[in-house]
Amino acid sequence: MRLLATVFALLFLAPAIPADGDAEIRFEARSGTERTTLVELYTSEGCSSCPPADRWLSRLEDDPRLWTEIVPVALHVDYWDYIGWTDRFASADYGQRQKRLTVESGARSVYTPGMFANGEEWLGWRRGSGVPRDREPAGELEVSLSGDTLSVSYRSASPLPGGLVVSVGLLGMNLSTEVRAGENRGRRLEHDFVVLSLSEAALDVSDDGRTASVRMVLDGVADSPDALVAWVSAAESLAPLQAAGGYLAPN
Repeated sequence: MRLLATVFALLFLAPAIPADGDAEIRFEARSGTERTTLVELYTSEGCSSCPPADRWLSRLEDDPRLWTEIVPVALHVDYWDYIGWTDRFASADYGQRQKRLTVESGARSVYTPGMFANGEEWLGWRRGSGVPRDREPAGELEVSLSGDTLSVSYRSASPLPGGLVVSVGLLGMNLSTEVRAGENRGRRLEHDFVVLSLSEAALDVSDDGRTASVRMVLDGVADSPDALVAWVSAAESLAPLQAAGGYLAPN
């Protein structure tokens, strides 16, 4: 992942922008003042145990708490590619993030499907449990996209750590793959909340709290993004302090 001081570029292709260029993508998301639960699924198309977890995550699309209390992301790892199927959504960076989360949370091992809720290993999805709601007071995260500029603001009535980082992910929805090799050979896999790109930037101290201005560069990606998510964490930890997200839509 690239880490810059205040400005970074995301690979971004918005199919909702008409060919004549008359419309632009606009986006606004704001968290509440209680901590939103960031759900991270680490998955792979090369893992035969992962489709049930993928389906569980997809059901969150119909959860009324989506984006207001829950921000879900699916990060595809590449460490199963060697067994016969290359996952087109996978990134070595996501596997490294999972390894670091495993150490930070005290989880026993790195595996798929692996689920984390606000930086902690979470197994409740296997028992059909609902996503845990974190009522802990938190700062307010606001993200807005106008034209090609993403503005990020994080404000809190409580003292903030010295170094804060915002992570921004572009998500793909209603994606599918016909798997032709490996453990899932012959299966059609369905995916939602797939992280198509993930970048980080440091938040600057300002009169309004912590802010960052993000330049969105239009370029080609494997699949077109349908949603945008962001979360803030301390520089020395991956556990999110606050998260926000929502669907992209043309203006």
